[in-house]
Amino acid sequence: MTMVDWEMSTLEWQRTAFYAILGYITGSFLSAYYIPLWLHHIDITEGTADRNPGTANAFMKAGIPCGILVLVCELLKGALPVMLASHRLPLYSPGFALVMLAPVIGHAWSCFYRGGGKAIAVTFGVLLGILPEARPLMLLCLFYLFFSLVVKIPSHRLRTVVTFGLWSLSVILLVRIPPVCMASMAITAVVLYKHRRPDGEGSPARKRVRLWKKAS
Repeated sequence: MTMVDWEMSTLEWQRTAFYAILGYITGSFLSAYYIPLWLHHIDITEGTADRNPGTANAFMKAGIPCGILVLVCELLKGALPVMLASHRLPLYSPGFALVMLAPVIGHAWSCFYRGGGKAIAVTFGVLLGILPEARPLMLLCLFYLFFSLVVKIPSHRLRTVVTFGLWSLSVILLVRIPPVCMASMAITAVVLYKHRRPDGEGSPARKRVRLWKKAS
C-alpha cells in the first residue's frame, strides 16, 4: 500500500472542510423524493415496503423518465463535490477520505429530510468523482452485476450487504490507496447500517423537514 503523509497543512484542512461540507449539503438533497414531488405531486415513500426516498422507488412510483432524471441527480450530487475536491486535494491526502464520505453521510442523514436514504446511488456518484481512478467503481459494478445476474440473491437488502462487504474488502486488497480504502470501509459501514432492517419491517416513521408546502 502506498505510504501516505498523515501530516496535513492548514490549507489542506481548510479545503477538506470546505469540500466535505459541500458534499454533505449536496448529498442531503434527496432528489428521489423531491423531484417526483415537484413534477408529479407523488410522494414515493407512500405505499412502498421500505418507505425509502431512493432511486428504485422513484422509478417504480414516478415512471422511467422521472427515474432517469433522479438517477442522474443522485450520481451528480456524489460526483461533483468529490471531482471538484480532486483538483484541490491529492487523492492520497488523508482528508480525501472525509470528502468521499460526506455526500454519503448527507444522503443517509439528510439535513432536509429526517431519516435520509440508503446511500447506494450516491456511492456510485462518489466513485465517479475519483475518475480516472476507476477500480473502486468497476469493482462495485462487478459485484452488483454478479449477485444480480450470475449468483442471484433475490433479497435486495441481502444482496446489498454482501456486495458492499466484498467491495470494501476488494478495494483494500486491490486498490491500496489508503484514503480510498478508508472511505470505502466507512461508506460500507453507513450502507450496512441503513440496511440493518428487512424492508418493511421495523422501519421508523420519517419526519420531513419541509422547505415548502406539499402541493395538494
